[in-house]
Amino acid sequence: MTRVGLAGFGFAGRDIHAPRLREAGLDVVAVSTRDAERAAAARSDLPGVEVVADLDALLAVPGLNLVVLATPSGGHAEQVRAVVDAGVACVVDKPLAVDAASAADTVRYAARAGVPLTVFQNRRYDPEHVTLARVVADGLVGEPFRYEMRWERWRPVPKDRWRENAPPEEGGGLLLDLHTHLVDAAVRLFGPVRSVVATTHARTTRAEDDAFLLCRHTGGAESHLSATSLAGAPGPRIRLLGSAAAFMLADFEAEAHPWSAQSDLDADHAGWLYRGDERQPVTRAASSQADLYRAVAAALSADDPQAAMPVDPWDAVHVLAVVDAARTSAREERVVTVVDPPR
Repeated sequence: MTRVGLAGFGFAGRDIHAPRLREAGLDVVAVSTRDAERAAAARSDLPGVEVVADLDALLAVPGLNLVVLATPSGGHAEQVRAVVDAGVACVVDKPLAVDAASAADTVRYAARAGVPLTVFQNRRYDPEHVTLARVVADGLVGEPFRYEMRWERWRPVPKDRWRENAPPEEGGGLLLDLHTHLVDAAVRLFGPVRSVVATTHARTTRAEDDAFLLCRHTGGAESHLSATSLAGAPGPRIRLLGSAAAFMLADFEAEAHPWSAQSDLDADHAGWLYRGDERQPVTRAASSQADLYRAVAAALSADDPQAAMPVDPWDAVHVLAVVDAARTSAREERVVTVVDPPR
């Protein structure tokens, strides 16, 4: 049994990480939180769990095989170093850091210490993404040339939490939140991003609540990636255009959308292939976000745990290099070449 220490028991820790860790068969033996209500929730959700006040106390719990950082993004880089110094394998929620340079420094630090590190890019394991990856790999749309992915919501009154209240340098805003998922998905499908054009706005929050990125991939495809909290009518989640067909997907985790004609046929299907007036449903791939943690557990038993980790942390560095370039593009109103930090 893999013994896990979970740092943070807010929304990410309690609602995302803990259920997936348990589904994957990992044992959450300790949780760190200073909040009394969250401590009580941890004891209720995870009978027998040890609750401690902070990361230092968590790292002092004996026998941990893995530490998961489900903490505010601004502290990730420093916290990863603390876990590495303790010699415990680490899963850090995305983003790995607030910019590519500090992310690369963090990856190098873990590599020098020989401590396994991976990043919680859980959306790679969404059935919708796995389905789309199969559509691309099987050539069902022909040669893909334009990929559109949206994470659009109607939240004119922002939530009162750190993601909305923190400035970008402390991890706030959609570029470091939703766009790290969108960019990672696009890179997985079409390869590294060569250049980006972006617009960003902070309309209701301190950091971005509305951002659009046009990414040009080294393989020739373009990705149009939109995340906003101010979409009264959210666009379709995915539209992929190719030389032989288009793929369209509107349904995603029961979020509201106005695209009833594109609703999934049934629970066994995800999205549609369109060829003009003709369309056919696409069979949903079998996948679960818990598969990421299953892969982490397997990696910890491998001869080379770092090589076996499900997400190469350098992938997360590239995502942040795209985000950095997007910030420059929006500020200077120009196309910006993506430059990855040296390994």
